[in-house]
Amino acid sequence: MSEASIKQAEIAVEQQHVDRVYARLDELRSEAEAMRDKSYEYGREATPEALNERDVMLHHANRTLQALNAESEGLVFGRLDFAGGDAVHIGRLGIRDPQFENLLVDWRAPLAAAFYQATPEQPLDVIRRRVIRSSREQVVDLSDDLLDPERAPSDMRVIGDGALMAALTRSRGDSMRNIVATIQKEQDDAIRAPEGGVTEITGGPGTGKTAVALHRAAYLLYRDQRRLGGPGVLVVGPSPVFMSYISRVLPSMGEHNVELRALGEVLDGISTAKIDDPRTAEIKGSSRMVKVLRRALRLPPPEAPELLQMFYRGTVLKLQADDLKRIRRTLHNKGGQPNRNRMRAADALLEALWQKAKQAADEDFQPDRDRLIAEIGDRIEFHRFLVAWWPAVYPMQVLRWLSDPARLSQAARRLLSAEEVDLLAKSWSEVTEWTVADIALIDELRVLAGAPPKRRRAEGEQEQPKRAVNYDEYAHVVIDESQDLSPMQWRMVGRRGRHASWTIVGDPVQSSWPDAEEAAAARREALSAQRTHRRFTLRTNYRNSAEIFALAADAVRDLVPADDLPVAVRTTGVEPAVREMPAEQLPAAVRTAAEELVAAAEGTIGLITTMARRDEVREWLSTADFDADRVRVVGSLEAKGMEYDAVVVIDPDGLAAESSTGRRALYVALSRATQLLTVLKPS
Repeated sequence: MSEASIKQAEIAVEQQHVDRVYARLDELRSEAEAMRDKSYEYGREATPEALNERDVMLHHANRTLQALNAESEGLVFGRLDFAGGDAVHIGRLGIRDPQFENLLVDWRAPLAAAFYQATPEQPLDVIRRRVIRSSREQVVDLSDDLLDPERAPSDMRVIGDGALMAALTRSRGDSMRNIVATIQKEQDDAIRAPEGGVTEITGGPGTGKTAVALHRAAYLLYRDQRRLGGPGVLVVGPSPVFMSYISRVLPSMGEHNVELRALGEVLDGISTAKIDDPRTAEIKGSSRMVKVLRRALRLPPPEAPELLQMFYRGTVLKLQADDLKRIRRTLHNKGGQPNRNRMRAADALLEALWQKAKQAADEDFQPDRDRLIAEIGDRIEFHRFLVAWWPAVYPMQVLRWLSDPARLSQAARRLLSAEEVDLLAKSWSEVTEWTVADIALIDELRVLAGAPPKRRRAEGEQEQPKRAVNYDEYAHVVIDESQDLSPMQWRMVGRRGRHASWTIVGDPVQSSWPDAEEAAAARREALSAQRTHRRFTLRTNYRNSAEIFALAADAVRDLVPADDLPVAVRTTGVEPAVREMPAEQLPAAVRTAAEELVAAAEGTIGLITTMARRDEVREWLSTADFDADRVRVVGSLEAKGMEYDAVVVIDPDGLAAESSTGRRALYVALSRATQLLTVLKPS
């Protein structure tokens, strides 16, 4: 029997099992839909017991349908043949037949761990591991690893090899795929690590850090749905482009109770992708800004009155500017959030007026403290003064106030230089859109100022629905590209997980934050409640060909220890193309390179340029002759975490000069391509 015939016979065997799985999946869907319909009938009985039973049934039915309706492409992707003759199939979710026998074992279940952990050195009682590749419900390919040949039955057939390498050569689309069929042992160790404390996953480009973190989130939800399912899981990444790219991974594994937010989306009610110039972003991200913002809240509002004058029983009582300044300083020195201190401010003003009255006392004017405070405290003019002098403050309003260089200089005295003050004031003058760095400052001000008093509803105005917002509600927090978080961003994300466990993903070599120690201190503070810290280092680059990664690594070899660079395991024999041309020829060179790569590669083509030139490069491509839907123009920061089948890196010297971390930014850009790379160097 020929090798091709043997393979087709084995595909037929697996197809029979796959058909059984999908048939059972349809049955389970029908049962869940019937349960959902039945729950509505219970709701017709208006008793509390019936309504409660309806809610429980409806919740269970909807969760079941959500899992069963998750992306079913490649639902069955693996098989394990154990010594003794038992075999199990591995898939995206667990399915049992009507007799409760396993048709499909969820990849996160303990029984499936051997699919990822078994090796020829430690086969874990596994003789053959089979990877099954399907198109929709049709099995199209198989690949086997024979882990324990000495125990293999004589009639066991072994098909092909290199399942991982086959997966690596597939073209990319607009979304990251889940990697449940090709997880490697070093990745699986990190995925299945215990849930508590901090799990850190480090590794260079292409080592699968992001995919491992997302699969870890799915694994933890599977193992402890009760604890994690309510508060939920938060995944924070560098940009909306990146979050869109990874958005399908968890739903494809049946997990929907996860929030994916870019750093500019972490704070409820505000969403931005706008990025400051690097120097301004560094100032806004510095831990010095905590003191600047605290001082800013202690300053009087720009329009605060400087005189309180009250007539009381024929006597004029005045609090001058110096009196008011002293009262404000005393109130702030006592601590507390300004928005919660208005009553204390009122009491302090009334007490100061009483002291003025005591000083003015004579034979004709004998004030009583309690009566004076009660009478003046009820006056509308006193309340109007209080609202103007100690108003409710809002975070975005405070930042707008700091667009005044004189005011910002007061708050930043001995903390920021004159140049830094000018840069910040300019960035906040006439703001039309907040930046990603501003979001962390707004969140800091939210905490420092406290919640403003609730606005009284106007007559006839409908009450807005209440939102259950708890900034510390997440049970698990995943931070991707953690090496780029500023100290202020660490403070922001730290508030979302004070009582959570953490998965932190990053690569110090790719850092775009210039002061590593300052960021490390902020990170330690954010994670100070955690007692357990475990670290996994991924050392194999599965994304880049060896030829491409050699060029990328050359950009930083003299800057980092050799052990911090991963090893690329795949060779293609195709070297990157490096082209030099006069600067005026760059637009034409970009069009030519893009057209060449669109013709030569399947999947997506990334054009990586400086943040400042994105629109300009897009304009250059407007006259190019190719399928524009496959081409993505991104700035250097937007390229973080992304991968493309082919890449054009435009102006490498400009990319390095744009970032305060220099050639590390270039290293990121050069390591995005899986198949083909072209570098254009204008002179």
